[in-house]
Amino acid sequence: MKYYILKITAVVITIFAFLTLFMSTSVIFDLFNIREKEGNYVMFVVIANFVVGITYLFSAYGLFTEKIWTTKLLATSSLILIIGFISLLIYAYTGGIYETKTIGAMIFRICLSILFTFISYIKISN
Repeated sequence: MKYYILKITAVVITIFAFLTLFMSTSVIFDLFNIREKEGNYVMFVVIANFVVGITYLFSAYGLFTEKIWTTKLLATSSLILIIGFISLLIYAYTGGIYETKTIGAMIFRICLSILFTFISYIKISN
């Protein structure tokens, strides 16, 4: 069972990583006119998501090969997202312009990242 959970999680993380990298890269470099479609994006959130997308790719490899460092990398990804979310809340509170969907998206990403970290901890570290 452990084998299947790790492999399925690795595939999910890989898909999520590529989606994250595509969207964040598209906003950063204005590919396919994504900036216009995204509205009032917050660049530091986009960059945080880009960095986490890269760490997700390494984490997927770590899960697939059952590397012990995977849990720490996923925990770091969660921490990056949490810091980005707190920064977003401060930015919004001080009058920064943002899309309300960004709040929900960040909460979803944080929860998913924590779930990935938990799976890694339970299935690899123990």
